[in-house]
Amino acid sequence: MAKEVILLDFWPSLFGMRTRIALREKGVEFDTREEDLSNKSPLLLKMNPIHKKIPILIHGGKPICESLIIVQYIDETWGHESSLLPSDPYEHAHARFWADYVDKKLYPALRTLRYSTGEAQEAAKKEYIECLKVLEGELGDKTYFGGERFEYVDVSLIPFYSWLYGLEALANLSIKEECPKFVAWAERCMQRESVAKSLPDQYKLYEFHLERKKKLQTQ
Repeated sequence: MAKEVILLDFWPSLFGMRTRIALREKGVEFDTREEDLSNKSPLLLKMNPIHKKIPILIHGGKPICESLIIVQYIDETWGHESSLLPSDPYEHAHARFWADYVDKKLYPALRTLRYSTGEAQEAAKKEYIECLKVLEGELGDKTYFGGERFEYVDVSLIPFYSWLYGLEALANLSIKEECPKFVAWAERCMQRESVAKSLPDQYKLYEFHLERKKKLQTQ
């Protein structure tokens, strides 16, 4: 009997989106448990007592935490005929480098851009666009970051496309004009069922953010 696969998640989470995409790319059936992050479940606290964050993949009762680690685990556990990470050691390391870049450079810029105003927002806007342009340089004229193959870096980055409308509305920014290769790549990715089913509606995500920001301002 196959081991049960449970995903502790929160629908607006970029990192949860990665996990959902990877599971669907591999055709893995899973049970999503939506978490209230203001009132975390006993299961979440038990399965990730160190960071107490989602996403958490629970496979056969054992937890795997941190989205990039989860994606690699999924890749190594299921569907070896359609690997997300290259088998060549150099290409493998190269893909992990760019996924790490997304987390350490692009994500902090996104966080600042979402919640800042004035000069701080302008600086964050510039940094965010610069990060996307660096990623466009790595993409080049390829269909995906893996060439013709949708892979680890694509899974790591595509959730950020869900913020396209929100950032343009919040920061008077045209990502389509600034980074057309990024948008064209994202639209190709969105044609994949695994991605289309895993990314939330951009307008719904924006409205959620506005409500959250309003609550933070009144606390």
